[in-house]
Amino acid sequence: MTNILSGLTVIDVTQNVAGPFCSQMLGDLGATVIKIERPGYGDDTRHWHPPLWGGESSTFLALNRNKKSLCVDLNHPEGQKIVHQLCESADIFIHSLKPGSEESRGLGYEQLSETNPALIYAAISAFGDMGKMKNKPGYDPLIQAYSGIMSLTGNEGDDPARVGVSINDMATGMWSLIGILSALHQRNQTGKGCKVANSLLETGIAWVTLQLSTYMASGNLPKKMGTGMATTAPYEAFRTKGDQWAIIAAGNNRLFKNLCAALQMPELVEDPRFESNSDRVQNRKELHRIIEECTLGYEVDDLVSLMAEYNVPSSPINTLDRVLRDEQVNALAMIKPVEDFRVSDFRMVDLPFRINEERGNLQSLPPLLGEHTNEILNSLNYSKEILEQLKSKSIVG
Repeated sequence: MTNILSGLTVIDVTQNVAGPFCSQMLGDLGATVIKIERPGYGDDTRHWHPPLWGGESSTFLALNRNKKSLCVDLNHPEGQKIVHQLCESADIFIHSLKPGSEESRGLGYEQLSETNPALIYAAISAFGDMGKMKNKPGYDPLIQAYSGIMSLTGNEGDDPARVGVSINDMATGMWSLIGILSALHQRNQTGKGCKVANSLLETGIAWVTLQLSTYMASGNLPKKMGTGMATTAPYEAFRTKGDQWAIIAAGNNRLFKNLCAALQMPELVEDPRFESNSDRVQNRKELHRIIEECTLGYEVDDLVSLMAEYNVPSSPINTLDRVLRDEQVNALAMIKPVEDFRVSDFRMVDLPFRINEERGNLQSLPPLLGEHTNEILNSLNYSKEILEQLKSKSIVG
């Protein structure tokens, strides 16, 4: 797996989260990724701090391993020419420029595929590349609001709450990767490239598939459910000793019976209010109250262990310090320490899948701004004199 995409070259004109996450995964799979950055400034995430990790943005470090940094001014014709030259022999081009602005820079699909018909061109935008909002900028919380995700997040009656992770950004990176890999498969059959288009909004709409289906079927707007789920119960968080919490997911009759046995409340199984899943959903609040009166007598880890004995799915609500120490997380070896890096005690979160028991390939650590400019332009046969001229005009850096 470490070389599964070896030999492929990616030109990456993205920044922030979605695009860099996509191109990092391509690099993890063995591709050579050339990251195009603005001279003197670079990717916006280089400036997203605190916190700093060894003097660098932890966000940038998390999303940009396995890349080479080339600083090019895309607003200058000479800078656009450099990207064109790179794309003539590249396999994949990814950008997150506003729809239309890539064509104005000569970096549209038709413009690049004219000299490289095998190029796979991936465009990532906020609201899509059609419709009246196509040119609007967008970030993860905007899309969580616009797609309806925020209307479903939190407890009933609470102020709007954002999902605590960049769910649209990172999933957009994954959807783009799926599209790119599909296009590679097609190219292996036809020899031709194609355009892959994806947006944060399309990702957001995909996330609310179940809730949209429920609304279209019933006409009733879904409500905020906190940790619960509208279609099954008990399937939510319960308080334990010391103001700790555990999720219990007894999503069918068998698991509910096991839960009642574990908590020594067999009478609930025969209670007509809780006989079926539909009954339990209808009487969710009363069922929650009864169960929580019992769970409050347990330490959270003891409760989770008890649930495991009775084969009831359960988990503590972990904070990230517990996640880093967790035996199962460490058994999966997803969080890897890296030695001999300019950032001491650097650790990275690896790819979340394995092929033949192998995860990603660490080819190189996150680059310094413009670290590979000379190397890449030398490969395009730019002389030392021309390179110095370009640098003096801030066309490259």
